Amino acid sequence: MSIDIRVPALPESVADATVLSWHKQPGDAVSRDENLVDLETDKVVLEVPAPSDGVLTEVQFEEGDTVEADQVLAILDENATASAAAPAPAAEKTAETPATETEPVRTPAAETETEKSGEQPVLTPSVRRLVKELNIDASKISGTGKNGRILKSDVMKFLDKQDKNEHEQELEALRSSARPATELPQGARPEERVPMTRLRARIAERLLEAQQNAAILTTFNEVDLQAVMELRNRYKESFEKQHDTRLGFMSFFVKAAVEALKKFPEVNASVDGTDIIYHGYYDIGIAVGSPRGLVVPVLRDADQLSFGEIETTIKQFGKKAQEGSLSYDELTGGTFTISNGGVYGSMLSTPILNPPQSAILGMHNIQQRPVVVEGDIVVRPMMYLALSYDHRIIDGRGAVQFLVTIKQLLEDPARMLLNV
Repeated sequence: MSIDIRVPALPESVADATVLSWHKQPGDAVSRDENLVDLETDKVVLEVPAPSDGVLTEVQFEEGDTVEADQVLAILDENATASAAAPAPAAEKTAETPATETEPVRTPAAETETEKSGEQPVLTPSVRRLVKELNIDASKISGTGKNGRILKSDVMKFLDKQDKNEHEQELEALRSSARPATELPQGARPEERVPMTRLRARIAERLLEAQQNAAILTTFNEVDLQAVMELRNRYKESFEKQHDTRLGFMSFFVKAAVEALKKFPEVNASVDGTDIIYHGYYDIGIAVGSPRGLVVPVLRDADQLSFGEIETTIKQFGKKAQEGSLSYDELTGGTFTISNGGVYGSMLSTPILNPPQSAILGMHNIQQRPVVVEGDIVVRPMMYLALSYDHRIIDGRGAVQFLVTIKQLLEDPARMLLNV
């Protein structure tokens, strides 16, 4: 019986998807729940598993094609015999011939690797692409994910064991869409045209949308993080023992932002046509870099989370971003965003709004600088803060006071406990 393999239901607000890569070709035998194809949407990569055992008889779309929900991707025949299985007897016959004629000499190490690769490694979609592009033998990588699934972090650990020079080249290849480097003649001026990934195209679209549809203005301030750093140093060991995660700066900024948003609800609002929507909840987006581009997973109901819960969730977001396993639900919504360019060394920037939100807070690098405190010149850990906001609904006065409130809360963290 033939079964239609259809595009699964796409997340809300996602109109279509791109066929990223086929893992089976016509004539290949497939097992139930085995991944047949990866579909890339604006936010996540979806896997389409086989509904039953059988043979893939027909593929309707090629890699790079755009598909919509419920379209037929391929046809699976439950009763057919795989064409790929036909050469099996020949393989058996070859195995019966003396090893001295055709078989290469196998070292014990090679036998071990062959035994280990008896089962096909389980890879996430992003890792499958990475392994293919870097030309790595996945059977040599030990998976630490669920059911032995190989994660991007496992690939990175594998690369760490290689020669240092090769390791640096592969890391650089990873940062530049994981394309293997090729030796070029001296004086060559190569160029390469590649299509944007759907995520990169979506980022570009949203940035242009923000620039064109909002009246963006940015206000700046600086904050003395001495009190926060003293708290971290005082409690970091006990905090890590209790919550199994480090006490970072981001939880302080999230808490301060939530308290400031309560005082200035227009900063937590969004524009819908000619209406202003005031949100009575605080879903804070945290901008995170990933191999596919910038993503913004959302801390739901951040006002109800403890410092430990915030740090743990952000740590999980970072790990999932590297693995490419963030869900669509984790990437949608949000009433306010925090972006930390300081982790890359940025001293000052003007962050762009994350539509339809009306404001975004930019954090930057912490530097020891001389400042005047009560008439004395002292050296303090200082950070520049930037608040970009939609001037259509947020007045300059409100934006400045919002940022000053965050500054005051961070310079005297006890305010966050006392609500003053």
